[in-house]
Amino acid sequence: MLALRQARAAGLEVRWLLAMLDESGLRLRSHGVPLGLMQAQAAALGLELVAPSASWDDYQTVFTAQLHELAGRGAQAAVFGDIDLQPHRDWEERVCAAAGLRAELPLWGRQRPELARAFIALGYSARVVCVDSRHVPDSFCGRLFDAAFIADLPPGVDACGENGEFHTFVFDGPEFAHAVVHAVTAVEPHLAPARFGGGRYVVARLERTDAV
Repeated sequence: MLALRQARAAGLEVRWLLAMLDESGLRLRSHGVPLGLMQAQAAALGLELVAPSASWDDYQTVFTAQLHELAGRGAQAAVFGDIDLQPHRDWEERVCAAAGLRAELPLWGRQRPELARAFIALGYSARVVCVDSRHVPDSFCGRLFDAAFIADLPPGVDACGENGEFHTFVFDGPEFAHAVVHAVTAVEPHLAPARFGGGRYVVARLERTDAV
């Protein structure tokens, strides 16, 4: 969200929100957020949602193909929110180059705690939708991402979740035309395949509670 804010402040015209769905086409590949909420988020931010489906095996192929398609529609760059993990930046620059785009990382090199504090101070609201059980207690899943959440994090867990300790869904704030109203209907464990490390995660199931 901060990357989008900073990109717009720098004069970039951000038109699309690219989100990767799982094979069902109903939920985000990594975070489990349902398609309907992603559509509502994109609309509230004044963006067009682009949401192809992919397995983990063909994720990069599908992602790169979608970048190619957006380049054909006039895209010149893709904005990413990574802060300081070089392997992530290397991947993003590689897939963008393959599609003839440049990778923009507006938050690169910033201090993680500073970004977490700025997000809250600016008035954004986010829901914690996934936690890695190796680092964060299951009870943290479904909570609001706020000062209390950050204060309660176990020692060594990054306040931005940059190492994958947790993921969030932003649903309100200065860039939003209106809040994306939703409810947590369940919190479910998920085991990653052994070939991807076999970790245990807990995912919050969300649903829209406004009129669709």
